[in-house]
Amino acid sequence: MTAVVIAFVVFFVLVLLEVPVAYSLLISSSAAVLLASPVPIGIVVERTFASTQSFLLLAVPFFILAGDLLASGKLGRQLVDLAAAVVGRFNGGLGQASVVTSMAFGGVSGSAVADASGIGSVLIPWQTREGYPARFAAAVNAASSTIGVIVPPSIPMIVYASVANVSVAGLFIAGIVPGVLVGVSQLAICWWVAKRNGYPRHRQPFDGARLVKQVGLALPAILMPVLVIVALVGGVATVTEVSVVAAVYALLLRVLVYRDLGLPQLLRILTSTAMATGVVMWLIMTSTALAWLLTVSQLPAQLATWFASAGIGLFGVVLFMNVVMIVVGMFLDMPAAILLLAPVFIPLADAVGLGLLQLGIIMTLNLALGLFTPPVGTTLYISTAIAKEKIENVAKALVPFYVAGLATLLLVSYVPAITITP
Repeated sequence: MTAVVIAFVVFFVLVLLEVPVAYSLLISSSAAVLLASPVPIGIVVERTFASTQSFLLLAVPFFILAGDLLASGKLGRQLVDLAAAVVGRFNGGLGQASVVTSMAFGGVSGSAVADASGIGSVLIPWQTREGYPARFAAAVNAASSTIGVIVPPSIPMIVYASVANVSVAGLFIAGIVPGVLVGVSQLAICWWVAKRNGYPRHRQPFDGARLVKQVGLALPAILMPVLVIVALVGGVATVTEVSVVAAVYALLLRVLVYRDLGLPQLLRILTSTAMATGVVMWLIMTSTALAWLLTVSQLPAQLATWFASAGIGLFGVVLFMNVVMIVVGMFLDMPAAILLLAPVFIPLADAVGLGLLQLGIIMTLNLALGLFTPPVGTTLYISTAIAKEKIENVAKALVPFYVAGLATLLLVSYVPAITITP
């Protein structure tokens, strides 16, 4: 237990000194092993590289590539136009367009950061030109972009599945209803805030023929998550094989359907994919050593024994896990947080009868909230940078989205039927 204390003390000191999280994780686990563990320091190196030896994790770069291919072309603008045509005439319609686009875009990219930057760069300036406050436009983008990690395909869910040894297809399906609930609640917030504050309405006349054309142009890309789910549930292929097919499908769409992909842009996309994959894998590598240290210290088993003897039960254990995840999610990126917390929480979930698929969705929702929560909210910082607005102003505008997110989290935590499983 001394090694765990040393690891966490060193980790939080380094984070406060603004050392990058990945390096903080690696240094803290190394310090703990050197100062208070009988195992050789080489075990840190071994565990760091062992975490990458997973066939399942090969799906990560291919889903990132598929998302980059589709999001960087004409599709991004077509999704925005389609969303504006569907909901743009309502109160808060342009904010709702951001939510609808994120729901569709999330099914393509599986990444909240990609959604926040890709959609935000188009919609935030558009909303401010139409008379929406910059703080509201940034808040909607920061919150709605997290839908991308809840609906399939979701990269954080793949990371969780690699740790918990659960079905990726089951996780993807279990995330559908929670993702829709988050999206619908955010649509309602946009309507309520806009009506209450008198934001301008984008009074675009309805054009049925144009709408049909827009749906036709966007449909091939929107169908990708459906094809992923059908292939996984039908047992046609593994998630890694499906990710490769998705990348090839996206490439063929860009070349044959949208016809907007040249060699220079393809090289930029491949470079971007490699960099994004490197970030994810580096976080996975550096967090695994600390997660291993937690496991060998018997902390998860001791927590499970303590909760069982205290008679707290399912309600108390889930509440405890949610509080811990909310706090951790405010400081750590999702892959690192999942790899640290999953080995600790899985024994607790088993002890109180909480399904591991439900735990995966609880963890995803919880940590998604952290993506737009100060002080380290990634989508919050991206959105405020695009809007050129102060973080504190955007954080205030995000309050209704926090409330809705917590309400959805409570439903998923205590109503298992919401997380539909195959």
